[in-house]
Amino acid sequence: MTATTVRDAAAVSPLADRPRRRRRRRSGDHAGPVAYVLLVVTAFLFLAPFYYMVVAASRPMSEMNQFPPPLTPGNGLWRNILSAWDAQPLGLAIWNSLLVSGVITVTTVLLCTLSGYAFAKQHFTGKKQLFAITVGTMMIPPTLGIVPLYQVMAALDLTGKLSAVVLPSLVTAFGVFFMRQYLIQSLPDELIEAARVDGATSLRTVWSIVLPIARPGMAVLAMLTFMAAWNDFFWPVIALVSSNPTVQVALKNLGSGYVPDQAIIMAGTLVGTLPVVVVFVLLGRQIVSGIMSGAVKG
Repeated sequence: MTATTVRDAAAVSPLADRPRRRRRRRSGDHAGPVAYVLLVVTAFLFLAPFYYMVVAASRPMSEMNQFPPPLTPGNGLWRNILSAWDAQPLGLAIWNSLLVSGVITVTTVLLCTLSGYAFAKQHFTGKKQLFAITVGTMMIPPTLGIVPLYQVMAALDLTGKLSAVVLPSLVTAFGVFFMRQYLIQSLPDELIEAARVDGATSLRTVWSIVLPIARPGMAVLAMLTFMAAWNDFFWPVIALVSSNPTVQVALKNLGSGYVPDQAIIMAGTLVGTLPVVVVFVLLGRQIVSGIMSGAVKG
């Protein structure tokens, strides 16, 4: 066989083109400049309101009412925070919100994971009907249940107490639906069967198999639940009193008055936002892992 024939065969052979196709495929994995520009613009749009909140919280209201308004932070941030702290019990409000949001998050994640596992992998009578009812409750506007819910809390003598905010949110239909869908995709039936063959009890199966596999989904649900509980305003402002508020109720009272001071309101809002940022930083890796796991398995 001549050298020309070998070169021709190599050019025709699909194996000879494989490194070239691999290089093309590898080069396509990197984002181009347009993608980075879009990411920078999107990040700016999301971060701009937070930056302006810092600017407004660090300057007096007279300067923020100018046109054009200042775009750089001033030196009055600490003074405005202290004024907001004196005007409303923000320390008590932050502690109440942390307590309420923490209890709601822990119970919701635990109960929704157990319920989602039961609906996803267990077999019992009325399973489809119960799940349909659970999902159906998501179609009812929450505002329709405010009056009977308040009557129940008044009958239990819980109005004005934090338990009136915690009890209605111990478990959510969305959380049950979310964890069911996640466990259907992430938890193989073979693992459960293997645990039963090894003699593991239901509690042991849940502790050793279900919870470790469901951890990314639980982190996503925990973040969503914590943010929803922290930002909840409508029901806490009805159920609680001004002397025992959550953060949102305290900020509402901070904005009351004939001429509310926007700088003090922004300073209080900045203080009330920091715990949510801390929680997001702590759970950010698990949240991304849960989203990516669901995307790959879906």
